Amino acid sequence: MNANNFRLPARRLATVVAATALAAGPASLAHATEDQGRASAVVLRTGLNVSLLNKSVNVPLEVALNEVQAPRSAEQTALTAKLDGVDGGKPFTVLDAEVAESKATVTEGRAEASTTLAHAKLHVPGLPLLSLIEVEQVTSKATCVAGEKPVATADLLGSVTALGKKVTLTPSGPVEVKVPAVGEVTLALSQTETTTRTAAATALELKVSVNPLDLNVAEVEGTVTLAKATCEAPEEQSATPPAPASDVKPQGVQAEAGLAETGGSSTTPYLAGGALALLAAGAGAVALARRGKS
Repeated sequence: MNANNFRLPARRLATVVAATALAAGPASLAHATEDQGRASAVVLRTGLNVSLLNKSVNVPLEVALNEVQAPRSAEQTALTAKLDGVDGGKPFTVLDAEVAESKATVTEGRAEASTTLAHAKLHVPGLPLLSLIEVEQVTSKATCVAGEKPVATADLLGSVTALGKKVTLTPSGPVEVKVPAVGEVTLALSQTETTTRTAAATALELKVSVNPLDLNVAEVEGTVTLAKATCEAPEEQSATPPAPASDVKPQGVQAEAGLAETGGSSTTPYLAGGALALLAAGAGAVALARRGKS
C-alpha cells in the first residue's frame, strides 16, 4: 500500500522533469540564434553648453530631432526643433527645415537606416539673426544584411554656409570658419565607418565655439551632428536540420558507434539531461518503495 503511494508520484515527477528538460533545449537554442539586428537614425543631435550672462548661468543645449530606432520600424518627419529656457523664457528655434526625415527598419535578415535634411538652418542662442550653419541638402544611409558586408554612405548636395560664409567642403579633412567677435565652427564632411556587422554614416559633424562679444549675450561650445544613420546586421541562422527518419539506427552497440562517428545533434545534451533526470527519479521511487515495504 505504501509502495503504491510513493511510486505514482515518483513516476509523475520523472515525467515532468524529463519533459521540462526536453522542452528547454529547443527553446534555448532558438533564443541563442535569434538576433533581429538594429538600426537607428537622427536628423539633428546637439551636445552644446550655453553660458548666459557672462557665464553666470550654464545651460546644456541637448536636442535630438527625428530620432528613431528599430527593431520596431519607425519614421519621423518633424521640421523644427525648439528649446525652452535659453532665450528669456521664450521658445528658441534650434533647427528649421523644409525636409527632415529619418527612417529605421529591421526585416528578416536586414537592418537599414536613412536620413534626409534639406533647406535647413541651425541657430544657437546669442545669434538669433545669423545662422550657425545652412545646408541645401544632406543625406545618410546605412545598410546591414546578414552574411554581407555592411554599407554606409553620406552625401552633401548643394552649398553649405557657416556663420554667413560659403564653405567648400572636401573629404581631405575638416574646414574651419572663423568670424571675428562672433566665433568659429569646424566642419567635417561625410564620415562613414563599417565593420563586419555594423555601419555608420554621418553627413556633417560640427565643432562649435561661439562668443558674440559685441552682444555679450551667450557663449556656446560643443558639437552638432547632422544626418546620422547606423545599423547592425542580424545574425545568420545556423540551426541544424533534424535527421531524416531513415537515418535512425537500432539501440545498442551500432547506435553508439554511429553517434561516435557523426557526433550528437544540437539537442543531444537536452535529451541526455532528460534521460538522466528520468533515471534519477526512477531510482528515487524504487528507494522509497523499498523503505515502505520494510
